[in-house]
Amino acid sequence: MHKRMLIQAATALVALQFFAVPVFAAGSSSGGSDQTVTQCKKGEVWDKKKKKCVAPQEGMLDDDSIYDAGHALAMAGRYDEAISVLTLAANKQDPRILNYLGYSHRHSGRVTVGLGYYEEALRIDPNYTLVREYLGEAHLQIGDLSGAQQQLMEIEKRTGKGSREYGMLSEQIEHFMRS
Repeated sequence: MHKRMLIQAATALVALQFFAVPVFAAGSSSGGSDQTVTQCKKGEVWDKKKKKCVAPQEGMLDDDSIYDAGHALAMAGRYDEAISVLTLAANKQDPRILNYLGYSHRHSGRVTVGLGYYEEALRIDPNYTLVREYLGEAHLQIGDLSGAQQQLMEIEKRTGKGSREYGMLSEQIEHFMRS
């Protein structure tokens, strides 16, 4: 009986995943990324110019389209696909691209690789507070509370305590300290 309940719960979670992705994507503000997640099959991204799903290839999409698609895939939990798309960017030093490469690697269990991408993004743009939030979360993943707190202080210096990034990382730190 216990095994059957576990199977039913797992089935419900899998089904929930399929419903959660389109709902999230529908609320996003960038038109191309919605289609990448909701309409394109695995291994394809939305090409804004052609207005259809295509297999991404280096040089075929502009970096903004690559970022939009990679971001959407990462937020949908499709990390390996996000990495495949993001690595096609012509500008390998775009902090946005580096940030979501870090995010996707970190969420795929490669936290150390993710840390490297975050550090590179901050080397290029030290004021990119979303990277600092994610870097703080990565520090918490490896048990480094002081590293996370340092990023929280850096966010506060740049945007104050009222920013979304400050609130999110602060909440993660509080949760870490309670557990």
